[in-house]
Amino acid sequence: MSTAVVTGGGSGIGRAAALALADAGYSVVVAGRKQGNLDETVAMGAKEGHHLLAIPTDVRDPGSVRSLFARVRDELGRLDLLFNNAGTFPPQAAIEDLSLEAWAEVIDTNLTGTFLCTQQAIMLMKAQNPRGGRIINNGSLSAHSPRPNAAPYVAAKHAVAGLTKSTALEGRRHDIACGQIDIGNAATRLTEPMRRGIVQAGGATEVEPTIDLEDVARAVVFMASLPLDANVLSMTVMATKMPFVGRG
Repeated sequence: MSTAVVTGGGSGIGRAAALALADAGYSVVVAGRKQGNLDETVAMGAKEGHHLLAIPTDVRDPGSVRSLFARVRDELGRLDLLFNNAGTFPPQAAIEDLSLEAWAEVIDTNLTGTFLCTQQAIMLMKAQNPRGGRIINNGSLSAHSPRPNAAPYVAAKHAVAGLTKSTALEGRRHDIACGQIDIGNAATRLTEPMRRGIVQAGGATEVEPTIDLEDVARAVVFMASLPLDANVLSMTVMATKMPFVGRG
């Protein structure tokens, strides 16, 4: 059985992707900071007869990340897929009003956390037999076009896009594929304000449509299902009517 690790697997996109990957036949490790949320994901999969394992992990902590992948190696034998999904979004603030703490929280989680997990996954994938695997990074439409008052998130996601390309380049000689899924307005706790109205680039406040998490999860499964000699380098999955194309 193929093995997948999903960070941020205790809720939202991570939970939906973990359950969809389990449906597709993966043995899934869900990682995240909140044990209770991870246990809920595992219980949901168990109802369908799937094998999921919860491993509490703080992706900002190198030691915690090393421990996660060591357990994957020791308990499951190999790693076929990493979905770098863990992330956070800061309170909205203009750049001049941002605290260094708010900036660092987002960069440490969304960018450095993705790097730390990628680094450990590559080391494991290079060493296993047969070698190789796939890494999927959760980007964002903000990796391409910013929203107002979200500079840390936008900066981190732009950087993740660069990390995705670097990983795809350096990983290919080890049979490691890397791609990025850029998601627009998946219906999670973080996108609740969009249903009430969110500030647009021009300053107006508008309600934005969202999409079901299952649509995103199916896209992740599709990317994961390809053979390692094929790769989706970048996929955008978004609400059809959201104001992204032509934003601003």
